[in-house]
Amino acid sequence: MANPPESESTEKRVRARELGIPLGRFKTGRHNAITDVEGVLVGHSTIIRGEGPLRPGHGPVRTGVTAILPNRSNIFMERLNGGGFVLNGAGEVAGMTQLMEWGLVETPMLLTNTMSVGAASDALARHMVEKYPGIGDEHDVIIPIVGECDDSYLNDISGRHVRAEHVFEAIRNASEGPVPEGNVGGGTGMVTCDFKGGIGTSSRKLPEALGGFTLGVLVMSNFGKMHNLRVGGLPVGEVLAEKFKDTPRRGQTYGSIIAVVATDAPLLSHQINRLCKRVSLGIGRVGSYAAHGSGEIVVGFSTANIIPRRTQKMVYKLKILLDQRLDPLYEAVMEATEEAILNSMCMATSMKGVNDNYVPALPLDEVRRFVQACRPIFASVKKRPQQTSAPVAREKPADVDKEGEVTAGAVLPTEVRGAEGIPYPTRPAPDDIEDSSSGGSSGS
Repeated sequence: MANPPESESTEKRVRARELGIPLGRFKTGRHNAITDVEGVLVGHSTIIRGEGPLRPGHGPVRTGVTAILPNRSNIFMERLNGGGFVLNGAGEVAGMTQLMEWGLVETPMLLTNTMSVGAASDALARHMVEKYPGIGDEHDVIIPIVGECDDSYLNDISGRHVRAEHVFEAIRNASEGPVPEGNVGGGTGMVTCDFKGGIGTSSRKLPEALGGFTLGVLVMSNFGKMHNLRVGGLPVGEVLAEKFKDTPRRGQTYGSIIAVVATDAPLLSHQINRLCKRVSLGIGRVGSYAAHGSGEIVVGFSTANIIPRRTQKMVYKLKILLDQRLDPLYEAVMEATEEAILNSMCMATSMKGVNDNYVPALPLDEVRRFVQACRPIFASVKKRPQQTSAPVAREKPADVDKEGEVTAGAVLPTEVRGAEGIPYPTRPAPDDIEDSSSGGSSGS
């Protein structure tokens, strides 16, 4: 296969937001990454070597490992509430059965290729036992959390080139701050909508009036077909399909996506499960229909509460967010997921792999031109307060959902109903009683 066009090889790669793509109403965190959630670290180990015909066991190799440390590597002794969701299950996250049963995260999380799940899990278990010698004796055994996608279009996947040293390297490299994206770590050989994909991440910071929480998403993106690709809601894939009609594409694998969600909002496991479900809406925004052979699997955790292994009275306390305050997080996780996937494509470069299989990079200049051509449409749409279907008398104050324009003290109480149909507050606050007795109106 010929080398990529000169224009493609010299095109500067930038994140999706720098293309002017509309990506939601909430602001990002400082680094627009999952590491904006305090304590979350990410590291990679990337393996690229060889070229030409596939020689199983020898290469070419285009793979790696990505490690997510939920709380600065203390996760075994200071466990976190966790959960997950499976949209389509033609994939695997080892350790997810226990995660869903207990609602606890107690190991780092790894992302790699399908055939390296066992090696990665074994290496992570070895790392944990060396760090905490009481595992399996003084303490319970562990089941590492390891997610996978199929990178066989570019990688000698049956050669199982991921070794323990690569897992150790990814963990050792884990850090705060900006996260390398695209052809790195577990995402090295991944493909998204027939363009080069891989690792991508994004975050959202809610305004104080909506809780002020931070939420981040990291994806290993490997799904979809070009004609389904949507960028900021625009049918970019349909436009690009004509240009790339003569470029060979993978046809035997459906691909998959693994997403990891982190937040500092104080959520219980069932709430994290519900948050993870909304990740699938963000995946759908980019063009996935969760194909029969695809695996869309999401795991998540909250850093707000520490669950100790034991306490003096075997009791611990939790902070818990009311379910009625989840809606802003649902919207934020959908936005962050969409942007994380687009970041994985925007930051990835074209790659040639086994048998000279070639995957082009998403042509950013063409995406930018498409977005700019549609800008007059975006400019004509003004952000308005979210409309509700509730009677006028029960609607939330119009300023509650305005991003960053109100303070927590300015938010008025409401009569929003929960799933149980019970309005809250169920009894007037003391100030409301005084106002009512003096002829004033109640805030409830």
